[in-house]
Amino acid sequence: MILAKTCTILVALLLVAGCSEAEPTKADRAAAATVPGAPPGGAADILAKGASASNVKESGALVEFAYAYPREAAQVPELAHYLDTDREVKREALLAAAERDKAAAEKGNFPYHPHSHLQKWLRVTSTPRFLSLSAEIETYMGGAHGMTSFETLLWDRNKRRTLKPLDLFSSSEAFDAAIRDDFCARIKQAKAAKGIHSPDEPDSVFAKCPPASAQTVWLGSSDGHYLDRMTVAIGPYEVGPFAEGSYKINIPVTSALVRAVKPEFARDFLPLN
Repeated sequence: MILAKTCTILVALLLVAGCSEAEPTKADRAAAATVPGAPPGGAADILAKGASASNVKESGALVEFAYAYPREAAQVPELAHYLDTDREVKREALLAAAERDKAAAEKGNFPYHPHSHLQKWLRVTSTPRFLSLSAEIETYMGGAHGMTSFETLLWDRNKRRTLKPLDLFSSSEAFDAAIRDDFCARIKQAKAAKGIHSPDEPDSVFAKCPPASAQTVWLGSSDGHYLDRMTVAIGPYEVGPFAEGSYKINIPVTSALVRAVKPEFARDFLPLN
């Protein structure tokens, strides 16, 4: 239902939008028949769309916009609604900034370059309780270069709500303390792999290791049952200049980290030591 309405609205707005079509498989039918909390007819709507992912694209002289999320998210009505709303908020913000900058360019008699927001959500893992999603976002707002950023999201099937990975921990401080040494050491290793060495001067801009909680955290699973993998995504300018790019630091889920998890989520984690 949500996807069908979304496509209708976007066509009315003259978007170049696509909701991929596919014949439902037996797995799709089984999943649709058991979607918890689906409204009356919800399963039928999912089957009508082949439980398809959402993939919206728009390209023109003003902006380039793309936003996609996977099939597993499309199968959850509340989550699909959350992502559809997020998409529209980001599209409207992009259009507003583009229209403002285009008017300024025309007034100043200098060229305008189309702004862009390209975002694709991917499935990290799915456990009995959580669907974990990651997103890498490429944006351009008319400057010297574009920008890369990241987002993260957990769908809690038990409570039927969206969470951020840090919501599973007692505090940001406890999370940081549990992984700080390993996190900082692995950043140095990742930089060294690029032939880059951290500055020795303590007052240097990038000498200090940033808190992991201020970055983007993705939680994963090696067995589809427990959360036992974690990646911290670090955008440009966080630990080095723009030319250094971004980093994705894999951090083991240790007993120390699990001790920082809130009691209500502890059984969903499995430490590697």
